[in-house]
Amino acid sequence: MILVTGATGHIGSALLRELHAGGAGPVRAFTRDLARAVFPEEVEAVEGDFTVAETLEPALGGVRSLFLLSRTGPDADILAAARRAGVEHVVLVSSITVQTHPHLGPAAENLAVERLLKDSGMDWTILRPTQFASNALMWAGPIRDREAVRAPYADTGLPTIHPADIASVARAALTEPGHRGRTYALTGPEPVTARQQVGAIADVLGRDVPFIEISRQEARSRMAAVFGEEAADAVLDVTGGDVNDELLAVRDTVSRVTGSPGRPFRQWAAENAHMFR
Repeated sequence: MILVTGATGHIGSALLRELHAGGAGPVRAFTRDLARAVFPEEVEAVEGDFTVAETLEPALGGVRSLFLLSRTGPDADILAAARRAGVEHVVLVSSITVQTHPHLGPAAENLAVERLLKDSGMDWTILRPTQFASNALMWAGPIRDREAVRAPYADTGLPTIHPADIASVARAALTEPGHRGRTYALTGPEPVTARQQVGAIADVLGRDVPFIEISRQEARSRMAAVFGEEAADAVLDVTGGDVNDELLAVRDTVSRVTGSPGRPFRQWAAENAHMFR
């Protein structure tokens, strides 16, 4: 039995589709809101909350492999419950900032979860993806309203990754030999700037989408009001303010692990054009 947490998210939903299509055997989906979830018929769906132990522990019954997103709940408690339930292998989604920006708070928190997993006694595979293509959904509101997209660091190109590529690597790690005890840094196949991302979305929509580059100060003010100052600074550092060669590097990990090339941002934009209309 494979348990997929975050089953309705960008990675989890893609992973469920791959596991189902590949005949991976029994798969269980863990979600907070079962009423809104749509899964393949063969997938067993369970409703629960990471913060409520009495819902997590039954979901882990009979599970041998667990797909887990870092920092979505009390990680120490989740991993301890998994160990008690007899889980043998955990595939953890962490962040590439663990190696590119270890001084930042969120990166240190992700590293702490990685260490918890390594010390748990269970087998592990750690995925460290870079910026998600789906982060572009932050612009969906202005684009739908025919307003300009406003973003800093317009021409800094990060190798943005399609969430389905993270799912593909996770599927391989969960179902194929040779991935336990491995840490994979994951990127998309090419750098793509914020300006280019908006241009790709405009192309799939078939209309112009204005883009305005703003200062770090303006972006920080907007983000801090929602996420707090520390989180705003961390995001801005890794999206352009404190980039380094390690963060900008394009890696071939997706193609090496899955045997298929990484999906470009334009493909993600085409698949999700309805979100911007």
